[in-house]
Amino acid sequence: MTSPTPSRFPPAFDPQQGPLLPAVGSEGLRPPEPRRLTEQGLRALFAHPPVWTPELLREKRFSDRAPAQAAVLLPLVMHPRPTLLLTQRTAHLSTHSGQIAFPGGRLDASDADATAAALRETHEEIGLEAHWIEVLGQLPEYVTGTAFTVTPVVALVRPGFVLRPNPHEVDDVFEVPLDFLMDPDNHRRQGFEWEGVLREWYAMPYHDGARERFIWGATAGMLRNFYRMLSA
Repeated sequence: MTSPTPSRFPPAFDPQQGPLLPAVGSEGLRPPEPRRLTEQGLRALFAHPPVWTPELLREKRFSDRAPAQAAVLLPLVMHPRPTLLLTQRTAHLSTHSGQIAFPGGRLDASDADATAAALRETHEEIGLEAHWIEVLGQLPEYVTGTAFTVTPVVALVRPGFVLRPNPHEVDDVFEVPLDFLMDPDNHRRQGFEWEGVLREWYAMPYHDGARERFIWGATAGMLRNFYRMLSA
């Protein structure tokens, strides 16, 4: 008889209050070269990827959910100071409710591949049409604690688009400067022990002048991998 899967988090869990953990292996890390964060630099990065090693590939599982394939889009908006487009999920969703996330979701049988799924889900969630998007490539798969194997698809987005968020899935859509997210000084490790299991995660809190956007968990983990690629 197998032991039950430990509960994900304690009641009334607030990830922002998770104790800080030592930034092991992060000593001396620097932001990527500024040219890497430009439109030309990002295209060159994916056309000729550097040798690099992802830092995070799999979270500790905390769900009995059957494994599923998913894809998300990292939409990099090419303003003079590039930004990343993110969503705030609605509170009633069955997984990752209320969290900050990339647009994306499960692969459907009709999807040709992960890229097709990421583009379809992005259009369904926030109304961003494909003709604004230039796909650059993919990051390594990331397995969440809820048993989703996620393919992150990185893309450039031309400014000028109009979004139509799906109110059933998305509470808000906002942008965060890419150079903020790719600065390791803005990455922090947090965690705690619950039911004998250490839960830990990266967080990248961003204050947009009106409110704090607490980016954490799988979203922050995939961004940490993107940082590792950009700084290689």
